[in-house]
Amino acid sequence: MSNSNLFLYIGKPIKNEYGRIIGKVASFALTPSGKFDAVFIEFGDGQFSKQLMENLRFSGAEVTFISKIKNQASVLCDQIPLIWRKDQALKDLSEKRKISPELNQELHNSFDSVLTQLKKNARIIIDEAAIEIERCQEEISSLSYAIANLEIEHEIGKVDEENYKSAFALLQETLKRATSEKTDFELTKSKVSSVLLGDSIQIPQRTKTYAEQVSVAQKLPEPPVVVYVKEIGKAGI
Repeated sequence: MSNSNLFLYIGKPIKNEYGRIIGKVASFALTPSGKFDAVFIEFGDGQFSKQLMENLRFSGAEVTFISKIKNQASVLCDQIPLIWRKDQALKDLSEKRKISPELNQELHNSFDSVLTQLKKNARIIIDEAAIEIERCQEEISSLSYAIANLEIEHEIGKVDEENYKSAFALLQETLKRATSEKTDFELTKSKVSSVLLGDSIQIPQRTKTYAEQVSVAQKLPEPPVVVYVKEIGKAGI
């Protein structure tokens, strides 16, 4: 995209991946050679932030802010297994005596240092994702509470039909975005945790529905009937 086209984005709204407006393009930072390096964003509360170009996507008239957590998580999920495989390949080469012990140790130390830093970054991403998940859950709870109150006020006639439909649609759309965002962060956290532990993501077993439980119960044999007989001694005759 040419420089003139990018400058046309100044003042344009910036949305996150879920369609929520988070701010607008205030300006750009360029390198001495004229390459676009960063974007200055004015958020809704009036604060400014400098973000790298890789964190935004410019498409037509749309400017989308890509979650840094998801970006970094994607990189880590590629790099950690790659460095691990390289270190394992190095070990195999050493056992086959294709490289000297000194070179093996030097390269292993290098890979181990990089892997340690990547794992540290991964734990930070997991913690940040957990914070975002909690934020989304709080928003979902608040929206659910707002919808419930709207339904009550509409039911008793304090909110007319037109305003009810408008407010309900707005709340439902916002709830959908918050739920989608939470799901994305949960998936991101799960993927990074899986890579960090070296295990594949475990898919939880689906819980049987009530109807399925009833069906299984109907197929089970009837429990045996136990009859207790009280022995009567001679004194009771």
